[in-house]
Amino acid sequence: MIHEDLRFLHEDIERLESAISDRVLEEPKHVRNRLNRDHEIAAFLSRIQSQSERGLQIYNNEQEARTQEVQAISTGDQFEEFYKRLDEVKSFHKRNPNEPVENLERAYKRVEDGGSGGFAGDIDGMFTGEESFGRFFDLTMLHEEFLNLPAMKAGRKLTYLQYLDIFDVFTPPRCSIPKQEKLTDQYFTYVGSLSQYLESFIRRTKPLEDLEKLFKDFDDEFEKSWEQNEVPGWEKNAPQSNGGASRGPVTEGTGEGVWCADCEKEFKNENVYRAHLTGKKHIKNAEARQGQKDDSGDMEVGNTTSAPTTSTARLKEKAIAEREHQIRKLAATMQTEREDTRVNVERKAGMTDRERQQELAALYAEDEAAINAAGVNGDDEDDSDEKIYNPLKLPLAWDGKPIPFWLYKLHGLGVEFPCEICGNYVYMGRRAFEKHFSEARHVHGLKCLGITNTALFREITQIEEAQRLWEKIQRDRKKVQERKEDVVEMEDTAGNVMPVKVYQDLEKMGML
Repeated sequence: MIHEDLRFLHEDIERLESAISDRVLEEPKHVRNRLNRDHEIAAFLSRIQSQSERGLQIYNNEQEARTQEVQAISTGDQFEEFYKRLDEVKSFHKRNPNEPVENLERAYKRVEDGGSGGFAGDIDGMFTGEESFGRFFDLTMLHEEFLNLPAMKAGRKLTYLQYLDIFDVFTPPRCSIPKQEKLTDQYFTYVGSLSQYLESFIRRTKPLEDLEKLFKDFDDEFEKSWEQNEVPGWEKNAPQSNGGASRGPVTEGTGEGVWCADCEKEFKNENVYRAHLTGKKHIKNAEARQGQKDDSGDMEVGNTTSAPTTSTARLKEKAIAEREHQIRKLAATMQTEREDTRVNVERKAGMTDRERQQELAALYAEDEAAINAAGVNGDDEDDSDEKIYNPLKLPLAWDGKPIPFWLYKLHGLGVEFPCEICGNYVYMGRRAFEKHFSEARHVHGLKCLGITNTALFREITQIEEAQRLWEKIQRDRKKVQERKEDVVEMEDTAGNVMPVKVYQDLEKMGML
């Protein structure tokens, strides 16, 4: 039944292509529905690839069996061949009496069209609450792991917001972890977990991108940099001077400092650096570094005893450097999500517990509305007739649905700004309030008060305050004009010097 298998494969591929085209025409408004659509398309593409490989295998490797089957059907006894196949089908169903029959008509249809669904997996369980369906990073556990590194326990504790800025920085001066500390198992586990999380995040949020090609480009770029000894922080036999110390720029705004290559640490001035040279930690790091250089020298002259140790150490350095390189590249690729995470953390830091609970309730309501919209009543006309669930009385967006609660709080739309000049009209939010000063309503109100230069009256909302300011501006203009007139002087034929206004008045009266 090779030809039946081929027919089924071709039909399955065509139905998958039709299902993909139906979903590509959609443009869900909620991020959850968009992710569900993208993951379904990715699952369909993967199935098309597997079915195509199976079909090619039949065409290429089972050509003789296909020819024999065609000859048996066309040249032999057709009825005998038919009943033989029928017996095979009956025998199969006797052995498997409860085998369900696959309905290809509904196999790949959307849930609202009567399909079974489930191709995208569990979208709700795919992301944590902090990730909010792939909009933000959730690096809280990795932040704790970073703070528990041996090199970080003695130093200043970084906040989560600061960690979001430097988690992909592995070179001084912004990274305070020396090279020797990076060779520990704890650090190797940490960078591995961070790299694995970022890779998992981009796979979950961007299932339709060619990520395998992206990761291959990262690996090729790293291999090229490693061979050329250009991986930041992992250069082999880097040139040193001044006994392991070198002058170089410190962090921005601090001027020039002293760099200790043994401890891989920056010092602001020479005196602090000299005091550091007598410390136990510096002496230990200097001895370890000197031992590495001696091992490297033994290898160059042909000492085979130390070769395996140095080679193993270099392989470990390469493994750590490769993970650091992948973290840098993935963080650069997801720069938008990183900035959004930073803004979200800053915003939540300024919220009260009650506001967080309200936002959480609004998000649950929004997710429930999105699930209902993607259900059986998924038609646009039916959605428009449904009652909008808006318990918090949020403003409506362009699509007629309430805006997210976090956006409502971000723009301060719950703060009222009344303007007496506009007839006691109340503006909701700082943005609308600042914008209204250049709008026709406010400009008309100022002109009714006799004020012509409206550009000078921003942030003025009281009528009495605007009138006082306008009177003061008029007085100041008059004084400036009088002062200008007093500066210009005229001289008559008798040599008398006087202001230009007095001269003009006397001239008009004929007294000169």
